[in-house]
Amino acid sequence: MGILVSNQWLHKRRPYWERLGSLLAQADSTGLRTLTRAELEETALLYRQVASDLSTLRQDPSARTYTDHVNQLLARAHHIIYSTRRTSFLQLFRYMRDEYPAVFQRNMAYALLALVVTLGGAAFGTVVTLARPQFMRHMLGPQMVATIERHEMWTKSVVAVAPAASSWIMTHNLSVCFVAFAGGVVFGIGPLYSMFLNGLLLGVIGVACQQHGMSLDLWSFVAPHGSLELPSIILSGAAGFRLAHGVLFPGLYRWRDSVATSGVEAARLIGGIIPLLVIAGSLEGFFSPSAAPVWLKFTVGGMLFSLLLLWLFRPLPARQTAQ
Repeated sequence: MGILVSNQWLHKRRPYWERLGSLLAQADSTGLRTLTRAELEETALLYRQVASDLSTLRQDPSARTYTDHVNQLLARAHHIIYSTRRTSFLQLFRYMRDEYPAVFQRNMAYALLALVVTLGGAAFGTVVTLARPQFMRHMLGPQMVATIERHEMWTKSVVAVAPAASSWIMTHNLSVCFVAFAGGVVFGIGPLYSMFLNGLLLGVIGVACQQHGMSLDLWSFVAPHGSLELPSIILSGAAGFRLAHGVLFPGLYRWRDSVATSGVEAARLIGGIIPLLVIAGSLEGFFSPSAAPVWLKFTVGGMLFSLLLLWLFRPLPARQTAQ
């Protein structure tokens, strides 16, 4: 690397080193807790960029002074980024109570996109099933269609094996959600397909049950657990779309840094749905298919959904919702 090129490169990279030094000085003087989440994420991103810069500097013997300075910066940043502390149940509770709503509100646009795709799938499934009833058999399979035609809910068998069924439901729902999230790295195809398919099946089943006079049976079954399960699926799609945004639109970041930053935010978004799916799975295994009164099932579902909305949309300080 020639002297002129080195000077140009140093002039371009020095502001990043100064910014990292400023963040580290703030953490040293006032404590790590005074850094906002956005500043912590910026520190981690700068750490990776400056580590790459150090590798370049080491190739130029004339840049020894800069090499030592950058190496010291990285040593200080490493302690902050990779310092470990025990996470207690109380800390986890506080994260879910205070921080997760901010994560959701920062990514509300991706949740809206997931919701629109799901509703689009539901509308398509409804229209096609109404126009071509045979489509229902193709999507649901002959066994489930035969059960509906006998005016029987396919969920009655769940009650007999409730504990095992509940465990299987939780595992299955978690798998569906994590596939939707991880599929975001493939240019958003994963969450797009998953959201549309879930909506499509919901539309097809809704029409099939309506045509056989089973709408009340269906929606009273769905209401208790669906009040948490369906939003969790939407949130997993939002996490997938958040990840896809980093893959497709790196902006001013390097591509790998953009993917890493989006991945961290997407992981936070999907992490909050795990307790929701545990509750939903328990309800689906024990309460939803039970002989409880229809009004009670709808009441439980309505209350849970209302509490979910109050939790996610509660007013937060601007500092918490800032990127």
